Amino acid sequence: MSKPEAVAVILLAGATLYAVFGGADFGAGIISLLSRRDGALGARARNRLERSIGPVWEANHVWLIFCLVVLWTGFPRAFGPLMETLYVPLALAAVGIVLRGSGFAFGHTFSGAARDRAELVFAISSLITPFFMGCVVGAVAAGGIPASGPGEPFSSWLAPLPLLIGVLFVVSSAYLAAVFLIDDARRAGEDELVAYFRRLAILLAILAGAVAVAGLVALRADARFVYDGLVGPGLPLVVASLVLGGLVLSGLARGGGRFIRPLAVGAVVAVIWGWGVAQHPYLLPTSLTIDQAAGAGATLTAVIVVFICALLIVGPSLAFLYRLSQEQVLE
Repeated sequence: MSKPEAVAVILLAGATLYAVFGGADFGAGIISLLSRRDGALGARARNRLERSIGPVWEANHVWLIFCLVVLWTGFPRAFGPLMETLYVPLALAAVGIVLRGSGFAFGHTFSGAARDRAELVFAISSLITPFFMGCVVGAVAAGGIPASGPGEPFSSWLAPLPLLIGVLFVVSSAYLAAVFLIDDARRAGEDELVAYFRRLAILLAILAGAVAVAGLVALRADARFVYDGLVGPGLPLVVASLVLGGLVLSGLARGGGRFIRPLAVGAVVAVIWGWGVAQHPYLLPTSLTIDQAAGAGATLTAVIVVFICALLIVGPSLAFLYRLSQEQVLE
C-alpha cells in the first residue's frame, strides 16, 4: 500500500467513526424532534437521550475535525475544489453544528418556554447538519466536483442523488440513535422507553432501507462509476450490510438483544467502506485520483505517524469515556 492510499484509509476510518458516533449523536436530536408529538412519553424519551449523550456529545465531533485536518494536509488538491464548490452545504452544516450546540447547552440552563425553544433549536439543527453533510457526499459521488477549480455552487448538490443521500444520512443517524438508546433505557430499567425506542428503530430501519434502494437507483443514473464499483469490488460489503441490517430488524422484531447495537453499527460501517471501495482509486470521481490529490511525501508520513500516536494516546481515553458513559457513571 502506498503512502497516499494509507492516508486515504485513515481518512475513511475517521469518516466511519464520525458517521457512527457523530451520526448517533445527531440522531438523538432527530429523535428529540420526533418525540415532541408523543406527550409525556416523548418528554421521558427526551430526558433519556439527554442523559445518554450529555457526557459524550462534544467528544463525538472530534472525528469531524480529524477528517478535515487529514483531508487538508494529506490531500490539498482535493480540499480546495471541495471547499470552493460545496461551500453552501458545508456552511449550512456548520451553522447547524453551532446552533445545535447552543440549543443543547441553553436547554440545560433555561426553563419554561425558553427551554422548550432551545430544545427545538437543538432538534431541528440535529436534522439539518447530517442532511447537508449527506448532500456533500452525494455531490462527490456524482462527480460534480471538478479537480481543476470551483464547480457549480448549487447545481453540484441540488440534484436527486445528493438530496437522497442527505435524507439517507438523516434517517440512518436517527436509526443508529434509536438502537443505541434501546440499550441505555434497558440498563436504566425504563422498560416503557425500551419498547418506545424499539418501535422507532424498526420504523427507521425500514425507512432507511427504502431510501437506500432509491439511492441505488439514483446512483446508477447519476454516478455510474461508483455504482459499478458497488456492484463490483464493493458488492461483498453491500451484501454484508444487507445481511447485518436484516439481522438487526429480525432481532428488533423479537424484542432486541445485546448484539443489536454492534450489528447495526456493522451495517452502517459496511455501507461506508463499500462506498470507499467503489470509489477507489478516485478521491473526486472521476477527475482526481488519490495519488494525484496527495500532498508531499513528508506530510503524508507525518499524518501516518500522528494517527498512530493518536490511536495510542487518545484512543484509550475516548474508549474509557464511552465505557463510563455506557455504565451511566457520568449521568
